[in-house]
Amino acid sequence: MKEKQQKIIMEKDVAVIQNEINVQHCYKDTMFRMLFKEKENLLSLYNAVNKTSYTEVDDLKITTLENAVYMNYKNDVSFVFNFELMLYEHQSTVNPNMPLRNLIYVTKVLQGLTKEENLYGSRLIRLPAPRFVIFYNGRDVQPKQQVMKLSDAFIKKQEEPELEVTVKAYNINWGYNRELMESCVLLKEYAQYVEEVRKLAKRMPYEEAVEQAVDYCIRNDILAEFLSKNRAEAVAVSIFEYNEEQHLKSEREEWLEKGIEQGIKRGMEKGIEQGIKSLIETSMELGSTKQETVERVMKKLQVSREKAAESIKKYWRQ
Repeated sequence: MKEKQQKIIMEKDVAVIQNEINVQHCYKDTMFRMLFKEKENLLSLYNAVNKTSYTEVDDLKITTLENAVYMNYKNDVSFVFNFELMLYEHQSTVNPNMPLRNLIYVTKVLQGLTKEENLYGSRLIRLPAPRFVIFYNGRDVQPKQQVMKLSDAFIKKQEEPELEVTVKAYNINWGYNRELMESCVLLKEYAQYVEEVRKLAKRMPYEEAVEQAVDYCIRNDILAEFLSKNRAEAVAVSIFEYNEEQHLKSEREEWLEKGIEQGIKRGMEKGIEQGIKSLIETSMELGSTKQETVERVMKKLQVSREKAAESIKKYWRQ
């Protein structure tokens, strides 16, 4: 009897371990990657971004860095189509370093595309033209669309940078970029799913909110086929993404506070004006928005909103 109980316990342990392995395996994907790993879906997204109507799915070559990690970051989706190398990234947190990350990604992808070529030969190697796009659906308020440039990070500003990466960012939260959403039904339904999860999470635990959001979407024909086929993975990934987002946010706030305290300390030694300047510069380095910095200046240095806003105009580097 005792041996039988031990066997049952062992079988349960094996099942738990196997489940954890399966869940961890799907963490290499996000919901975005899961949805757009298929060529048909990816071409639909390409058409929506570029306002085209291509149908030649076989002409699309996926070049995503599968399971490749560089500096702890993964490439979401990249592909070659219409003589262009597209790098699509999904972001749930604001990250001003995306041009740099895309530079790293595109270098790795181009290395793969040209590995059989003679880089030292006399013949010019023809390359697909790189284009970089971010799809943002985090909780921080961001504009409908924006352009990010690698040169914005250069310590020494140049009128004509000899190295540049330009990234187009789209806010894909529900209610933004309606034309883009209507052109790509899958992207629209993904935004609806995320919105439903967040709405439910305001009044119940996040895990329960995800489960109920999946039920709601299936009933209302929102990602219904995908969620029905991939329910367990979709739920696991959604929960993991949320936990990761919360962890990154907590980590960012901790480093932000440390950086701001150091900035204030350095600045206050030279006076209140220098203190404001140091706090603003530190906030910029750590990726804060202007509005966040205004609130922080008011709170930390006890100045009026007008003074804080004026200081942002004065010290915020464009």
